[in-house]
Amino acid sequence: MSTRRQFLKTTAAIAALGSLPMRSSHAALEMGKDYALVEFPQSTTDPKRVEVLELFFYGCPHCFELEPILVPWVKKLPKYAYFRRMPAIFNDSWVPMAKAFYAAEALGVLEKIHTDMFSAIHLQGINLNSKDTLLRWLGSHGVDSKKFADAYDSFGVQAKVNEAKQLTAAYGIQGVPSMIVDGKYRTSSSMVGSHQKLLPALDELIALAHKEHGAKRK
Repeated sequence: MSTRRQFLKTTAAIAALGSLPMRSSHAALEMGKDYALVEFPQSTTDPKRVEVLELFFYGCPHCFELEPILVPWVKKLPKYAYFRRMPAIFNDSWVPMAKAFYAAEALGVLEKIHTDMFSAIHLQGINLNSKDTLLRWLGSHGVDSKKFADAYDSFGVQAKVNEAKQLTAAYGIQGVPSMIVDGKYRTSSSMVGSHQKLLPALDELIALAHKEHGAKRK
């Protein structure tokens, strides 16, 4: 069985086992319980639309479990909203995988290997935190390991890692995965109760932020 098919089969089973009734789309979120305000709101990459930012870590099992639930939801986002990821960095041991993320992004191969990186770590037990192991693994997945190594050690990737460190602190998250809507609303599966309840909670926060965008334009 291929790595990708194995990932999909395993994570589908995880999602099914952990499935709980979803929150009604009309349920009111409770601030301080279901979500919190970011103390110092951050700018977004596209101020004209509502940003949904996932802070994650490849080594996090909860991020791994959320991925197959999150991906189909992202595809159905309204045109006024968009999704992006950012590796959270709580300490230096998280830096190598953050560098891997940004190097893959710089080379345009992130979408190709993102899911497989989760699978390699959580299903195959491969230590991608090791640069040498990571480069060998990438080579086996059709990525030019020399170009990747250059990007991995580049100034541009290091600058993004430094920014990720700062934003991890600025958003005030306590763990991963965490979601930031429009740079100012923070929520997570642990806050709302489950991965399944996270998605309708995000829908409500997106609708709230979109309404605020409309009010600003008037």
